[in-house]
Amino acid sequence: MPRSSKFIALSSLGALALAASLGAAAAQPLSVVELFTSQGCSSCPPANANLIKVKDQPGVLALSFNVTYWDYLGWKDTFGKQEFTQRQVSYEPPLGHDGPFTPQVVVNGHADVVGAAPGEIEHLISATGKTGGPSLSLEGGKVTIGAGAAPGGKADVWLVRYAKGVVQVPVARGENTGRTLPHANVVHALEKLGSWTGGATAYALPAAPGGLSTAVLVQSPGGGPILAAATN
Repeated sequence: MPRSSKFIALSSLGALALAASLGAAAAQPLSVVELFTSQGCSSCPPANANLIKVKDQPGVLALSFNVTYWDYLGWKDTFGKQEFTQRQVSYEPPLGHDGPFTPQVVVNGHADVVGAAPGEIEHLISATGKTGGPSLSLEGGKVTIGAGAAPGGKADVWLVRYAKGVVQVPVARGENTGRTLPHANVVHALEKLGSWTGGATAYALPAAPGGLSTAVLVQSPGGGPILAAATN
């Protein structure tokens, strides 16, 4: 083989290998770790700290959802939204609970712990594994979901906007008066994009506002298991 032809062939093989590698990375299943927390809850700071410990683990998507039902204790949570509270409420019947509580860590939508004890979140991640549903990518301004089996015939597609990293929040009133509380990967917005019924599906992905990161979850309705997840 001529030297130039050999170089072209090797370059083509390298490009194919790189494309396959990137494709595999984009399709990597995730463990979705949701912490339901509140700045007005004196039991929450240890769980916040434990989420920080796992947020950078490979294959983990860690998200903090701040709820609102402790605001009456004297401190209005600066990140709390009613839709985050409702998301937690929807989890409780399938998980066997009578109502919401904080802190609570839910992994992949179908297993939970309080999350305040050392190693508790890591153990649940290991025991629960990763999502195993359809392929999901966030490329080219689109959410692309591959074909597959949709349990019950339908799943919800959720768009999550969150601030990647850790933010420190001073609390001036309530149960945590005088404390500065760390929060990891705080969710700022949650929106239902549409549904997935098992066929290949695509949705437009608007640009994230204010430097926020994006995650998309494909999830069985009514607080069911998360089938697939991706983040940018």
